[in-house]
Amino acid sequence: MLQCVSIMSVQIMSGCCCNHVFRTNWPLVHWGESPYRQVSQISITDDDAQINRKLPKELLLRIFSFLDVVTLCRCAQVSKYWNLLALDGSNWQRVDLFDFQVDVKAPVVENISKRCGGFLKALSLKGCQNITDDALQKFADQCKNIEELNLNNCKKLTDLTCESLGRHSKKLQHLDLSSCLCVTDKALKFISDGCHHLRHINVSWCKDVTNDGLEALARGCLKLEDFICKGCNQITDVGVGHIAIHCKNIRRINLHSCQSITDDALQLIGEHCRDLIFLCVSNCQRLSDNALVSVANGCPALSTLEVACCSHFTDNGFQALAKNCQTLERMDLEECIQITDSTLNYLGSYCHRLTALSLSHCELITDEGIRHLGSSPCATEQLQVLELDNCPLITDASLEHLMGCQSLERIELYDCQLITRQGIRRLKTRLPNIKVHAYFAPVTPPASVGGGRQRYCKCCVIL
Repeated sequence: MLQCVSIMSVQIMSGCCCNHVFRTNWPLVHWGESPYRQVSQISITDDDAQINRKLPKELLLRIFSFLDVVTLCRCAQVSKYWNLLALDGSNWQRVDLFDFQVDVKAPVVENISKRCGGFLKALSLKGCQNITDDALQKFADQCKNIEELNLNNCKKLTDLTCESLGRHSKKLQHLDLSSCLCVTDKALKFISDGCHHLRHINVSWCKDVTNDGLEALARGCLKLEDFICKGCNQITDVGVGHIAIHCKNIRRINLHSCQSITDDALQLIGEHCRDLIFLCVSNCQRLSDNALVSVANGCPALSTLEVACCSHFTDNGFQALAKNCQTLERMDLEECIQITDSTLNYLGSYCHRLTALSLSHCELITDEGIRHLGSSPCATEQLQVLELDNCPLITDASLEHLMGCQSLERIELYDCQLITRQGIRRLKTRLPNIKVHAYFAPVTPPASVGGGRQRYCKCCVIL
């Protein structure tokens, strides 16, 4: 096998731009037919590589199945025989065109649809802003076994694309429509009508999506597990309630910057989403401790919580959360400006699986809080990432308290004015593999030095 791969590598190196494969004049496989029958119609000549004579076609196809898009396109230009092998639909089950987003236009998607047909299961057109509804309508009609489709930032797509997906893509499970600015509630209604196996949907920054769209989605896609709607300001507690009540399998909810939601939305999540493991409500500034209490009471399996910029949360809310959600692994508490060392005491006492914790801009945190955290089972055994940017009260004593955290891989200390270089050196002596990110402001020169103000680089110093 290694010899075969070596021979193939030599052949690949002579290839040119992968885009040429879409313009080749060599005879191509008819994608609805057996690849083995098509390949058998091409005789192997003396000009063909030795690998073609030594290995059966089935094994060659198996080797090709491990190659990426670029390599397959290069292989397709080696010979007519390799063209058939490389462009066989069975090798194109997962296609990601993100690296070619500037050049991808409708004909490319249409050609992929024709060649791959029923073989294609996953397609990413992320960032391909030249793609239009016409191309996706043809794609949906020809690739009816598609399971994953990423249309992130395809700004020209409208509800018509989702109408086609709802009509033809009955096996669709993963759909990303984030930043598709022309998508409305109608799109979600089309998806709800036809894509009953949908498990993941992302409608972030789709500004015209409202509670009506979520209601339709929730009633038709009962298997939904992941719901992401960052920046959808028209979504309120009512819309979140539709998802929470009807989608019994929901496990991940991301409401980042959905600034219309209140504690009522989190109460509904707590009451109905017993299996929830991921929740993001960062920059949802109308939430209070009551929201944390609802989640604590109803979501005991929660492992990731992101609540950055929720400035009304206090130690009381995190006390309830820590006691009831003891499987927490990752927490983002950046700019939860009211929390104190008490929160760290609760986390250290109850959340022994914690691996990543952000406390940046939590300006009331002191060395005493870090001492509680550093001596807890989670810190000494699990904690890998700790972010303490802009915590003005912590000193080198905090670094001393963290020296027993053998799992700690990275610590952020930007703008911690009481942290010194000497303290960081001592920490790195005990934890030599740790990455410490810190910033030390340059010393202001004496007034007598030079005729004008000297300029200093403000780049961060990575120690």
